[in-house]
Amino acid sequence: MSVMFEAACAEIPAYSPSGNECDLFEKAWVRQLPLLLKGPTGCGKTRFVNHMAARVGLPLSTVSCHDDLAAADLTGRFLLKGGDTVWTDGPLTRAVREGGICYLDEIVEARKDVAVVLHPLTDDRRFLPLERTGEVLEAPASFMLVVSYNPGYQNLLKALKPSTRQRFVAIEFDFLPKPKEIAVVAAESGLDEARVAPLVELAHRLRALKGHDLEEGVSTRLLVYCACLVDSGMAMREAVRAAMIEPLTDEPDVRAALLEIADAMIR
Repeated sequence: MSVMFEAACAEIPAYSPSGNECDLFEKAWVRQLPLLLKGPTGCGKTRFVNHMAARVGLPLSTVSCHDDLAAADLTGRFLLKGGDTVWTDGPLTRAVREGGICYLDEIVEARKDVAVVLHPLTDDRRFLPLERTGEVLEAPASFMLVVSYNPGYQNLLKALKPSTRQRFVAIEFDFLPKPKEIAVVAAESGLDEARVAPLVELAHRLRALKGHDLEEGVSTRLLVYCACLVDSGMAMREAVRAAMIEPLTDEPDVRAALLEIADAMIR
């Protein structure tokens, strides 16, 4: 399990809003409502949570969900320490005890028993039962649950059930409009906007192929990586291949076609 614990700091991570998502987050936080973020990979969901956690002054624990993530990984388990069996809180339990934001990234990747654990935290009860210790923890006012997923990756085996979705206030994310994305990539990479602009144009062209030749489009994250390589002196074509083409596909024919598109747009 990949878990990051980050104390809220005075410096708020940069984030460029595309709508009213910051206001909605703050209102959900004040009213103790759980929040669901949905959108394509690399469109800024995790950056948004980091930004808002610092903005409201709360510690943040981020859990990257995966196929083997079980409820016990979130709630905790008994571990051997110095010959004794000691209960150790998981990140969700710790956030409920101490307050703060618990962010479960790509929640649909986790095992089905995770949703069952979350249900009592996402209604007016706001409690977390720990069967192994017999405790029932009431979430403090300073606790907030945020989850995210990519609807484009859903299938019949990995879908967020309506009974779970309807327990959350939801925000839909997408990639920024071209002018804003150019500004963000330039600021993150150090590459000037005039050189970033064709990269963003190419990304939008490749994103249009999602669902046809590609499972996923070019993320803003990959755009930043590409711009960083160019800013470090790498030739534009090589940077595009390494950061915007190769991560998207392993199919030689598809890769060749994408490179042709890139060559026609990037000079």
